[in-house]
Amino acid sequence: MQRQFEDHISHFCQPEQRILLAVSGGVDSMVMLHLFHTAGYKIGVAHCNFQLRGAASDEDERLVQQVCEQLKVSFHGKRFETNNYAALHGLSIQMAARELRYAWFNELMQEYSYLLLATAHHLNDNLETTLLNFVRGTGINGMRGIPPKNDNIIRPLLAFTKNELVSYATNNKLTWREDASNESDDYDRNFLRHQVIPKLQELNPSLEDTFKRTNHSLLGAVAIFQLGLDHLCQQFVIQEKDRLQISKELMQYISYPEVVLWELLKDYGFNQTQCADAITAAGQSGKIFLSSGHQLTIDRKVWILTPIPNRLTPMEVKHNDKTVTFGALTMIIERSANNTFSNEPLEARLDADKITFPLLWRSWKEGDVFVPLGMDNKKKLSDFFIDAKISRTDKEVATVLEANGDIIWVVGYRLDNRYKITPQTKNVLQFRVQPYL
Repeated sequence: MQRQFEDHISHFCQPEQRILLAVSGGVDSMVMLHLFHTAGYKIGVAHCNFQLRGAASDEDERLVQQVCEQLKVSFHGKRFETNNYAALHGLSIQMAARELRYAWFNELMQEYSYLLLATAHHLNDNLETTLLNFVRGTGINGMRGIPPKNDNIIRPLLAFTKNELVSYATNNKLTWREDASNESDDYDRNFLRHQVIPKLQELNPSLEDTFKRTNHSLLGAVAIFQLGLDHLCQQFVIQEKDRLQISKELMQYISYPEVVLWELLKDYGFNQTQCADAITAAGQSGKIFLSSGHQLTIDRKVWILTPIPNRLTPMEVKHNDKTVTFGALTMIIERSANNTFSNEPLEARLDADKITFPLLWRSWKEGDVFVPLGMDNKKKLSDFFIDAKISRTDKEVATVLEANGDIIWVVGYRLDNRYKITPQTKNVLQFRVQPYL
């Protein structure tokens, strides 16, 4: 087992790298500590005392510290007020403990220059995770279970079963602690462990070996899937800063486009049902789907993903201002004698003698009207956006420049005809907008 461990771990790290081991005192993590130490890696140990089991939690901490002292391995221990943290943040005890430990692990890694964090998840943990994901609903990534490595976290025991770890610990006379909560069926994972998996083993006594092979195949399938997804992104997705455009042609190119859409949007908080509904509603231009921080807008030919826009406080533009910033945009104001019309959409030249300061730069609102360049009558700005085929996403962030109570420029789209420059114009105000740098 030691040789198999060293062959496996060599794919993820080198002996000269400092590795922080998350050690609870249970058999899995105590075996991991022994394997790393025997292999000669530069390691330190982090132990979390969540103070959930009274004296038993303290005994866990004492054991891990004693073993580290015997092995001459750096020991980092911390006690957490887990119940208080869970109540304060409205979390389950399990989620509270997870947040607390990983935040502390990150602090330790930065302070003591550990490059990797190792956890003691094993093959049976992986089987339970895959089943949990399946029951709760998942995509292909969820079916692969626990990844051997993601970012700076490695899981070097995934190739070994629980029984193999216990046998190793017994043969090497290791000491460990049993967590009584693991015997309860109160948690979903324990229910699977005690009630469901034994029944599956009645159907297939070699369930662990079968799962190991299946998991290996799924990891390969995920790699192939990612290649295909990358190919689809090149054809149908345009990324521009915080804006994502996904072409509706995707629906004609591939079966089950809702699956692809979810893979593209799940990291932005969208669920599978929303993505399926967005495919069904593809013809309803202007319809919006919301996650906690983003909106997906159906446009004529694309789905547009953007952050949910904030309504910004209007910005006053004074007579002597040369630059003004509003949200992500900066407006540059110059005085000029150049009375030729500019075709640049983000530039406006207006008759200065018709404009009274201060100006107001603000988000547009329902009820706004102006006289579009080339017209004599007022038009609702909402109607202008419809006629100009402005997407709902772009409309949400559109701004206007106001003077004398009039909209003199729909920024980036159209001037007001009443304030245009003419051959008789003597003084010109030039406004130019660019992204804020």
